[in-house]
Amino acid sequence: MSPLYARHKRTTLAVATAVAAGALLSTGLTTSASAHTSAGTAAKPLAAAPTTLSAAARTTLIENAQADAAGTARRIGLGAKEKLVVKDVVKDADGTLHTRYERTYGGLPVLGGDLIVHTARSGKAEGVTKATKATIKVASLKPQITAAKAEKQAVSAARTLGSAKTAADGARKVIWAGSGKPVLAYETVVGGFQDDGTPNQLHVITDAATGKKLFEYQGVENATGTGKTLYSGSVSLTTNLSGSTYQLYDTSRGGHKTYNLARRTSGTGTLFTDADNVWGTGAASSSSADQTAAADAAYGAQETWDFYKSTFGRSGIKNNGVGAYSRVHYGSSYVNAFWDDSCFCMTYGDGDGNTHPLTSLDVAGHEMSHGVTSNTAGLNYSGESGGLNEATSDIFGTGVEFFANNAADKGDYLIGEEIDINGDGSPLRYMDKPSKDGGSADYWSSSVGNKDVHYSSGVANHFFYLLSEGSGSKTINGVTYNSPTYNGSTVTGIGRAKALQIWYKALTSYMTSTTNYKAARTATLNAASALYGSTSTEYKAVAAAWAGVNVN
Repeated sequence: MSPLYARHKRTTLAVATAVAAGALLSTGLTTSASAHTSAGTAAKPLAAAPTTLSAAARTTLIENAQADAAGTARRIGLGAKEKLVVKDVVKDADGTLHTRYERTYGGLPVLGGDLIVHTARSGKAEGVTKATKATIKVASLKPQITAAKAEKQAVSAARTLGSAKTAADGARKVIWAGSGKPVLAYETVVGGFQDDGTPNQLHVITDAATGKKLFEYQGVENATGTGKTLYSGSVSLTTNLSGSTYQLYDTSRGGHKTYNLARRTSGTGTLFTDADNVWGTGAASSSSADQTAAADAAYGAQETWDFYKSTFGRSGIKNNGVGAYSRVHYGSSYVNAFWDDSCFCMTYGDGDGNTHPLTSLDVAGHEMSHGVTSNTAGLNYSGESGGLNEATSDIFGTGVEFFANNAADKGDYLIGEEIDINGDGSPLRYMDKPSKDGGSADYWSSSVGNKDVHYSSGVANHFFYLLSEGSGSKTINGVTYNSPTYNGSTVTGIGRAKALQIWYKALTSYMTSTTNYKAARTATLNAASALYGSTSTEYKAVAAAWAGVNVN
């Protein structure tokens, strides 16, 4: 779930396991080519590119920013009842700081009130990016309806959406500033399960004066798919030796662990262990103890961690050096995979007949990237911002696939192509022409925000493809693409490496929880300007690619 709206954290499940020190390289999975030679390996860092911060340095920047939060609030013109809470700080190579804040009003969280303050190395203010431009002010902090009424409405909304076994986890008072005039509201989180078995965390925002539902979004972010497992061939896995037993525990990447839920739908599960450090068989199995799905999940987490570290200097999902964890064999015949903020973990179902685990490399990159989005821009998982959230995961999942450079799964601009969701070898989504999946949008329209977020994501996916590779017909790694444009223009790509840098810079420095497609255009132009200059080829290509998907 997005941290901006998170409050009643479900019980965080214990993941501590007694282990002996020492990370070992698996000797049984050693022949994969994993030469990380593609995206984002420029020899000289760009002045506006983010620098790698040690945990201590990042903590110091956050503490310093928090110590001056009151002064910052005054300098940017916030009211007396408003306070800032530092969420993160990004430091560019040239010393520029981008400090991301959450906001409170009268002691209440302001949902949609997040903002980013940009400060030059000299200390000179360079501007503020706000999720809302509205003045935060409400007449009274006393609600006219009870919390119980808000909870009842939230549960009703969840059931309308088909969620089963729903239960509200209380309602808290907030200021809703995500759209329209800011108002006093309640936020209720409804648990249980969605109709396909995915855990439910429906956030419902209710006007505290009228009882009207103002907004809702799903806190569990998933990529729907089904099909055959993607096998990445024989790969190297970093494991841990505890006594005479090996654990699927990567101490070199933030302590990432891979657990077996063994068909359960709650809890952490059991840490995978093995006697000979050879994990899985390379073939699908219906056994709930199967290690092959676990090996795929661990490999995906490993490659995603390395992708972010090598490409952007980012150390883990929160950029604090701490790893998430993975759970496989979720439920029975569960055809999905998802990221969940409340457990800070990725979870994978086994698909139809429990023989098609959704642990492909790009799916793993997709799910972990939801965590990155949640801990940076916090894009609301609804409407156009939800489409951008999903597209961000597709974009970085694609980046992971190219980065891994695995001969068994060459990089492409297809999403979930190996899990054969349609049973005919076609992928889940296409980035060059998204509508080929039968539901995604190629271009922006005023109604695109009404689509499911997995389909409204098509606009940004198409933009990223055009920015990377350009329009027209071409073949890349044996896959043929033919990308059109809304205005019939010819777009010349700048290469995937630069496109990734621009999207990451936009996400971490300029996007907020409420960013829509028009604002995403502004954010990426700001990013291109900061990285390459406002008169650069890259800046012009960003504008041309957005025009190509009807975002002007």
